[in-house]
This record gives sequence, C-alpha cells and structure tokens, in this order.
Amino acid sequence: MTVRILLADADAFFVAVARRVDPEGAGRAKLLIVGGRPGSRGVVCSASYETRAFGVRSAMPISRALRLCPNAICVPVPRECSAASRGIRAVLGQFTPVVEGASIDEWYLDLTGTEALYKHVPLEDTARAIRAAVLEQTGYALSIGGGTNRMIAKLAAERAKPSKAPKAGGVHIVAAGAEREFMATLALAEIPGVGPKAQARLAKLGLVRVADVLPHDIMTLTRWVGPSEAEWLYARARGEARTAVQPRAPARQMSREETFDRDLVRQGALEAELRHLARKVAADLRESGLAARTITVKLKSNDFVSRTAGRTLPEAIESDRAVEETAVELLAQLRKTHTKPARLVGVALSNFRDGRDAEQLAMSFDAPAARGGGGGRKPAPGARAVEEPRDRDLSRALDRVRERFGDDAIHAGKQRRRPVGEKGAKKPR
Repeated sequence: MTVRILLADADAFFVAVARRVDPEGAGRAKLLIVGGRPGSRGVVCSASYETRAFGVRSAMPISRALRLCPNAICVPVPRECSAASRGIRAVLGQFTPVVEGASIDEWYLDLTGTEALYKHVPLEDTARAIRAAVLEQTGYALSIGGGTNRMIAKLAAERAKPSKAPKAGGVHIVAAGAEREFMATLALAEIPGVGPKAQARLAKLGLVRVADVLPHDIMTLTRWVGPSEAEWLYARARGEARTAVQPRAPARQMSREETFDRDLVRQGALEAELRHLARKVAADLRESGLAARTITVKLKSNDFVSRTAGRTLPEAIESDRAVEETAVELLAQLRKTHTKPARLVGVALSNFRDGRDAEQLAMSFDAPAARGGGGGRKPAPGARAVEEPRDRDLSRALDRVRERFGDDAIHAGKQRRRPVGEKGAKKPR
C-alpha cells in the first residue's frame, strides 16, 4: 500500500485573516505586516507577498521591517485567527479522520488507504478537491503538497505556493518513486532541520545543494560529519523521513503577552495592560469551549530577568472578571519584591476543563449554599465567589459584541486603557 501524505498550508494566513476582519483598513493594503504597530518592540508574524518582496520576513523586528518597507501598514495579530484555523481544520476533517495540526496554519493529512473512497483518482485530484472545499467553505486559500512522507509533503507544499509557482494552482504532488529526483532540485537549506550553522559547516565541505550530497556514500559522509549526522543527511537527501501522521492532543496552555514600547514604571499602567491581556486570553479560552483552573502571570523587568507567579483554583473559570482579578493579584504578588520598570507582562491559562463541564460543576457546588443546605462550600460573609454564573453570561455577551464591532467596542470602566496622548499611555503596537 502506497503511503499518501498531504501538507495543507494556509497562504499568508495571518495576513488573510487581518484583511478579512478589517476590509476597509488592512483589506485595502497591499503592503501589510501583521504582528505589531510602528514603533513597537514586536516582531513580524506574517507579511503580504508584496511586502516580502522588500525582504521582510517572519520573526524580523517590526522596526527593521519598516526600514525595508517604510510604506507598509502594521496591524496586530487578529484574535480571530484561532477561529479561522479551527474552521479550516473542520473542512480538512471531512476528507480524512487523520489530521495533525503542525501549527495554527499547517495541517498534515494521511490519506493512505483511501484510494477506493476517492474512486482511485490521482492524489493531485483529491488535493485540488480539498483545496476547493476549504476555499468555498472558509474563504481561505491553501497550498497543498503531497508525497510518501511528511518531509516530502512539506517541501512540496513550498513548491505549490503562489509566490513561488503561480502556475501550480496551489498543489504540488511528488509521486512515489520520484522522491530522489525531487530532492535533487533543492538546496540543503530547504530541508527542515538544516539550520544556519549546519549550512555553514556543510558548505565548507562543498555541500550546498542536495545534489552535492547524493553522489557520496554514507561512509564518506561519516568521515566528514560523523555517524549520526551522516545517517540523517544520507536519508533526507534521498527523501526518506518519518511518515506517521497523528492527531495532536489538545493544547496544554494558551497565553497572551506584550512587550512594551517603553518600560512601564507605574503600577496602574502595568495593571491596565495585564487586564487587557487577561480579557484577550479569556476570550480565546471561551472561543475554544474551555475553562481553566491554573492562571500564571509572567513579568520581565528592564534587566531582562523574567519572573512568574501562578495559582490553581478549586474550580475552572472562563470569565473576564475571574481571570483578570486573579491575574492582578498575582501581579501584585510579583511586584512586592520586584519593582523595577517592566519590559513585558503576560498571562497564561492551563489545566483545562470543558467549559460546559466546568459550568455545571460550579453550579453543583453553588446550589446547596444558595438553598441554605450544608453540602456546598459557602463563601465567607461579604466575599464573592471566584466566578459566578453572571460573570460567564456577561463575558459571553461581550464576546458577541466584540465579534461584531471589534475588540475595542466595549470596556468596563476600570478596564479602560489610556488612549495615546494621555499620561502613562502606551504607544500603539
């Protein structure tokens, strides 16, 4: 049985989502950078193909990207990215139950043994049907590569990208038996796992492209680079790699953090930023249908030392208020002994439960106390529970408002961040 693996890669995913959620702003910008605001310390998450032509790349500091492409528009990463990713994943699941998320915008699919299901059509035809279905149902375009293992599929997906092969139509399949021929067209730098240091070391041996490696046997390579690296390089140059595709376990943590344009000194300004991040990560949590028991706050001071404080609650929570207030208490705990100006703050949620299960559990604990019975854990007089049903209801209502009108459509009074120009305000990212 021939192994049939596909790698589906969403084209310029973050750029596509940013344009979808802001058609009048980001949607009109050909030169677009996603990841931060001008003047921020952030890095490029993604850039439009037109911007990449100026040399802008992912993980590049925003400041450097704007020097290369000064006319580009910069926007933050949209929170809608996670929902868009799940939407694409759901369509892919219509074609095979074996889908592995490699990242928020990449998925491996194993179609081995499905030939009869798809009436023995070529794998390329199936890949094109998958691409068309995702485009029709979500509006997002994919580049799909295919082959007999994961590495070949990933490398083929790069060849399918519209920026590299406009005539490919978004699909490139390497037929079984053609792996070595395909690999011979690549540079060693294109193989996953061959980083800059390895490239420099191999280049000194005259090995720059895969075609430079293929003529040499494994004994020769062993003399040059050692047995472990020789075995690995010999196999990869011939297109041999791990094939198994396995659906990943659910995420173990979700987080939001921000590096400030200028170090923050005032406790109030730092707390406002943390509340803003807490609301965002709480919204991510609810969007995933989860609740969390553990909250962790991260604080990095201007000496680049990072410190964390965490708390595990008796029940899982999901509301803005519960996450915010717990995070602010943890921040105060960190600031008792470390008061240097803050460079970064972040909040992470973990120890997940299904959101509906968590709500039912909380109700089961609250009910006896509400009835005056003795089976529940009754809060101390005047104390408020970590999370109440009205907190969850309010947060979900705010989600619907923000989904329709944007993240800044509504705020509680004490949650409001200072606009640019006010004392203590942070520059936009």
